[in-house]
Amino acid sequence: MWIEKQTFGDLTDRAAARWPQREALLFEGRRWTFAEQRDEVDRAAKALIAAGVRAGDHVCLWLGNRPEFVFLFFAVAKIGAVLVPINTRFRTRDMAYIVTQSDSTTLIAADRAHGVDYLAMIEELLPGLRGADPRALAIETAPLLRRVILLGAPTAGTLDWQALLAAGAGVSDDELARRAAAVDPDGTVYIMYTSGTTGFPKGVMQGHNVLRNIYDNANRLGVTPDDVIVDYLPLFHAFAVYKALLMSPATGARHVLMGHFDAGEALRLIEEERGTMINGFDTHYKDLLEHPSRPTRDLSSLRAGVCAAGMLSSEPIARRAQALYRTMSGYGMTEIGVGVTGTFLDTDEETRVTMSGWPLPGYEIQIVDPASGAVLPSGEVGEICIRGYQVMQGYYKKPEETAKTIDADGWLHTGDSGFLRADGCLRFLGRYKDLLKVGGENVDPTEVEGLLLDDPRINHVAVVGVTDPRLAEVPAAFVIRQAGAELTVEDVVALCRGRIASFKVPRHVFFVDAFPMTGSGKIQKYLLREDARRRLEAGDESPSGQT
Repeated sequence: MWIEKQTFGDLTDRAAARWPQREALLFEGRRWTFAEQRDEVDRAAKALIAAGVRAGDHVCLWLGNRPEFVFLFFAVAKIGAVLVPINTRFRTRDMAYIVTQSDSTTLIAADRAHGVDYLAMIEELLPGLRGADPRALAIETAPLLRRVILLGAPTAGTLDWQALLAAGAGVSDDELARRAAAVDPDGTVYIMYTSGTTGFPKGVMQGHNVLRNIYDNANRLGVTPDDVIVDYLPLFHAFAVYKALLMSPATGARHVLMGHFDAGEALRLIEEERGTMINGFDTHYKDLLEHPSRPTRDLSSLRAGVCAAGMLSSEPIARRAQALYRTMSGYGMTEIGVGVTGTFLDTDEETRVTMSGWPLPGYEIQIVDPASGAVLPSGEVGEICIRGYQVMQGYYKKPEETAKTIDADGWLHTGDSGFLRADGCLRFLGRYKDLLKVGGENVDPTEVEGLLLDDPRINHVAVVGVTDPRLAEVPAAFVIRQAGAELTVEDVVALCRGRIASFKVPRHVFFVDAFPMTGSGKIQKYLLREDARRRLEAGDESPSGQT
């Protein structure tokens, strides 16, 4: 199938030409048409040119969900620079790693947001910032960084965003058009650092061909200009970028942006703005379903969206989510694109809540034995491998990691486990690193999690492996109780005993108030494994008595 090459800058221009007066963006009561959004993108692009940002420069964007993120996202791409979004939940160490490892020349950030002092962390990375030349930084801890652009109160050593917008008025339309026309549609447009569910992040390089995936996903979801996407996902994450930030100008759908996820506010916006689409993980849907205001809200406008299901632990929520609308499921990751597979609008419910759908055009999927590399037949569980047009360009400055991930035949080895049905439908089961090996027996933690989540006293659960002197590894369950529920270690074990094999029953149970999460809502199981190890070393064993 032939698809015209275009750039992110083309996307906003074409949307403005096609739907100039249609509403493009809503944020906290402020509204922009597609024409107005294009104008804001151009203002931001001229401001960046005035600041000295050149084609090919890497630009870190450390902002939460706000309109400026939208405008800057497209503006950076339009002038031929490369965007490097930073997770707003990162703190000094992680932020410093990304700024320096990405070789960024520019850091754009808010001074403060939601009670977090981002400026203080920037100054920790850049000692002496307030006495430096804001247009030509030369600080040893970030040797390639030349400027910090700050949204907020003017601060010595930084460039003020409002002042740059004023200076950008002196950049001609012809200069902006020249910069935009020189952008290579096959070039790198962003470096997105993985969210860190399994360790320290790596910078995934992707090109403008992301847009092909956007259009194919829009067709699978049936998106039209009449759709209204209520978006509470973080804009620094690929899920929001693909399903809202890029989807809106690609289709003419309206983007209702929230500052952060709040179930009650999301339900209000769905009702008041007649939202037709929402997306998220099971944690989002659980909160939406259980919010006390849900029964009083008119949510009849909802018609489509993705509930990222597939794992056994997510099935109960995916089934309950049908009370909101006919959810669709899919599979993807930063390295290959969001929406490599997906179900269809008329797919049966059982497939939509248990499977991850069929490949989109331009993708191939195979399941391999992770030990031997042999391709496995349908129905057999192995490692999911993807080949296609949007396999990443590589991990930035990590050639060895890239070579380990993408083989000589172009297959990207995801590190995820799953299987293909005979009809080519994929089921994602979880990360291979999360699978347990208990006395030689394989244990899928999502099976145990799904079983425990059936009990109304359990709000959420995560099962990880901990070392054991006899069995090498045994399951440990981290459990969040429902508010007011009484639940003991013995109760948790009793829910499993006799219903699953004895080697799958948790040997340790830890009650917690929350899980460590990525900004997109995924549980960071590697941190739970570290927590379990510390607890056991300290004698906080909560043993189940299993042998």
